[in-house]
Amino acid sequence: MRLQKTSAAHSAELDHRDTAAHIIELFHRIMVHHALWFAEVKHQMGTERALDILHEAFTTSFSIQMKHLGGLFGFEMDDGVPAPLLDMEPELLAQVRDRLAKNWLVNDGVWFQAIEQREGMSEAKRCNDSCWAQFSPYEAFAIKRQLGLAEQAGLAGLKQALGFRVYATINIQSIVDESDTSFIFRMDECRVQQARQRRGLPDYPCKSAGLVEYSYFARAIDARIKTECIGCPPDEHPPEWFCAWRFTLEP
Repeated sequence: MRLQKTSAAHSAELDHRDTAAHIIELFHRIMVHHALWFAEVKHQMGTERALDILHEAFTTSFSIQMKHLGGLFGFEMDDGVPAPLLDMEPELLAQVRDRLAKNWLVNDGVWFQAIEQREGMSEAKRCNDSCWAQFSPYEAFAIKRQLGLAEQAGLAGLKQALGFRVYATINIQSIVDESDTSFIFRMDECRVQQARQRRGLPDYPCKSAGLVEYSYFARAIDARIKTECIGCPPDEHPPEWFCAWRFTLEP
């Protein structure tokens, strides 16, 4: 979606359709500005401090924005949640959740392809792996707050947290206990890889990203947890899973 070229000297002079498109662009600017604030605070103050400030800023900003949007559109807030969501039928609410998770994956793929088309596969993979180094600790931080996990949540906390990642909504995953100090996590069905299979394409070589993604996530849940790759494309793997990872709690 792009704003059409206009001769208007001010956004207040746009016609009805362009005003609607401009509103979408304003939502986009809010999201980008929010992310840039976090990136700069992280650069200036470090990850741990930035994550705490991010939580505080988002909670306050969301409350203010929803209060004013609710006034415009005529909906109430119920303990921080828009009432229209609470009024939805459970099936529809689940569909909204699933659609948002799929939209996250679409957005991720669009970014990758935009870089790949302009700069090539190597540059896209480099950016992708670096992005996971930023997103995995954030997702772990958000899930720990959501679930109220302890700072050292152990393997039990990691098992629970893995079920709340965005990927848990999109893909089918499983856990196999090995011992009191380790378990194996498997991605049994992967939306990205299965789409490639349907198109007759080989597996996407995601191991470099996975090494970052899973190790950073596990460490953020509990710094004592070590991550080991059992297999991930371009590695050969059995038909039962696409990638598998061993998590071990070290003393």
